[in-house]
Amino acid sequence: MATGGVARLVCGRWSKWVVLALWVVVLGLAGPLAGKLGEVQENDNSAWLPGGAESTQVAELQRQFQPDDIAPAIVVYERTGGLTGADRAAAADDARALAGTEGVSGQIAGPIESPDKAALEIIVPIRIDSDGWEALPDIAEGVKNTAEEGAPAGLDVYLAGPVAVAADSAGAFAGIDGTLLYTTLTVVAIILLITYRSPVLWLLPILTAGVALAASQALIYLLAEHAGLTVNAQSAGILTVLVFGAGTDYALLLVARYREELRRHKDRHEAMQFALHRAGPAIIASAATVAIGMTCLTLAELNSTAGLGPVAALGIVVGLAAMVTLLPALLVVFGRWLFWPVRPRFGTPEPTATGLWARLGGRIARRPRRVWITTAVVLGAMALGLLQLNATGLSQADQFTTEQPSTVAEEALARHFPAGGGQPVTVIANAASATEVSRGLAAVPGISEVAEPVVRGNLALIDGTLASAPDSRAAQETVERARDALHAIPGADAKVGGGTAILLDINTANDHDNRLIIPLVLLVVLVILGLLLRAVVAPLILIGTVVLSFAAALGVSVLVFRHLLDFPAEDTSFPLFVFVFLVALGIDYNIFLMTRVREEAATHGTRRGALIGLAATGGVITSAGIVLAGTFAALASLPLVAFVQIGFAVAFGVLLDTLIVRSVLVTALNLDVGRWMWWPSRLSHKLDEPGDQPGTPLSSSEPELTH
Repeated sequence: MATGGVARLVCGRWSKWVVLALWVVVLGLAGPLAGKLGEVQENDNSAWLPGGAESTQVAELQRQFQPDDIAPAIVVYERTGGLTGADRAAAADDARALAGTEGVSGQIAGPIESPDKAALEIIVPIRIDSDGWEALPDIAEGVKNTAEEGAPAGLDVYLAGPVAVAADSAGAFAGIDGTLLYTTLTVVAIILLITYRSPVLWLLPILTAGVALAASQALIYLLAEHAGLTVNAQSAGILTVLVFGAGTDYALLLVARYREELRRHKDRHEAMQFALHRAGPAIIASAATVAIGMTCLTLAELNSTAGLGPVAALGIVVGLAAMVTLLPALLVVFGRWLFWPVRPRFGTPEPTATGLWARLGGRIARRPRRVWITTAVVLGAMALGLLQLNATGLSQADQFTTEQPSTVAEEALARHFPAGGGQPVTVIANAASATEVSRGLAAVPGISEVAEPVVRGNLALIDGTLASAPDSRAAQETVERARDALHAIPGADAKVGGGTAILLDINTANDHDNRLIIPLVLLVVLVILGLLLRAVVAPLILIGTVVLSFAAALGVSVLVFRHLLDFPAEDTSFPLFVFVFLVALGIDYNIFLMTRVREEAATHGTRRGALIGLAATGGVITSAGIVLAGTFAALASLPLVAFVQIGFAVAFGVLLDTLIVRSVLVTALNLDVGRWMWWPSRLSHKLDEPGDQPGTPLSSSEPELTH
């Protein structure tokens, strides 16, 4: 039986060696380039902010007032019992010494004494040079060391401000690629060992995924270097998880079908051709769905989210290419002994016919309507946790899973000085309106002090001190009031920026992206399912299960964050990222299951086909879900709350999807709705075989498990 020229080419007796040779060449070229991906990562504000945001425009206009990009480092001196003369002298010496330190640009402000006479602050302007924010940790360490060296005994010295935060963030992201890679490798290896119960077979999917990761990293490096693709530590880290998680999913499906075909064909090359011919369309459709879903992220306003789209899509496409070419070639090269100690021998019965999933299908088939209604109600109850969702963003103190030096410093600063003193609201307006804009800014509730305007040409820069902490919601509301007030001044063309405005613009962009991308991804998935299944009813029902599964996973995750992990809020990007990953990746399992159900329904009717499909794919879908959940759980190894939240929610959601939604809810719906799942296609007119009741147990001798 002809199974397609492509399948024969990939795993032919001679062509398999050509495939392996081509991938060896790809790896040789990609290896050196993949190692350079970190060199093109952009982790400064411009890599995250939407290009048209008001805070971005202010940052650009500020260059007319200071030629360099400047970020403040705030040295805080604190003595509980009150400052001494020696403390004041030491701080003044530090201010003079820091003026000549590498990286310092502009005039140092201070020492400034607090109203309670217990603290001093020095504001040190740090130049962000061509190395970007990556160079700030070393500069921050030098500033703090200078301040600590001459500090009298009993005087506590801290480093606060954006430079200190950047230093802590760099520490959190340090080694992120290696940490995620090794953690992911360990998780996938353990799960594959348990799944295959073979000491050798698990190596091939991991080896193939590793080659795919190197090739995708090299391609992304070239696009970032020569085509302007934005890559940051976040997208680079998620790339590792996606390539290993999704790639291993595709490997599990292919290996499961290959093992099935080895029982029907003496020749392993022929068995792989059949496996590729039958599993290939589902794998390709799954990867296409994920890639297109990720590509939808390019429409995001937030640069970091928009940049993640092509990075993730490229990783999926390269992973797919490796799993349907390199992996099949490797499998047929090594032969049946890879499955030792349980080798699939020709003519032996297919164990899934009487396995766990076949028995589960028989139980569901007794009362399918009761099963799907009960399951849907339970999932709906789990979704009630969404009432506590607080995706308004994380404050600086809440961004890390452990206490950071910059957080301690900000607390010390807030004990003695106005909360927003180190990170002012920056307004740039027409010089002719400077006085009016200054008065308008001073009148805004939440602004405690306004500096004298600085005029350069036809523009004026005006700084305002926030009464609230700059990373608080109260400070963002102050910025909103300032924008409303200053935009209303005729002819001023006032723009409000600064650190708090950046946070506000990021949150606003995330809200826009949620409203645009979530419906768009649902529409894309619906269309792909419709084309793949050639039906209307089935895709609509499947989309309903996807949304219900997402809501339940998010609801439970929020309850865990709030009451077990004590996270006060979620990152503003949390709902969108979790949705895209759960829906785009979770739809894989819908496709794996429903394409097999449709294949069997064409011969045996939908109800019988649903049971055969569950029996044949239940094990591989569960294994794939566990692998994907494990890879995303690896994100929790990073000391960043946003990554922990995404990792937990996606891992829990994938497990919920594979163990409950796909296996129980969708199967029960297939059994209850029956042939109408395929309306309006011709398959919707095919009746179940007479006497073939859904509750009848499968037998390994029955014809539905042969082709």
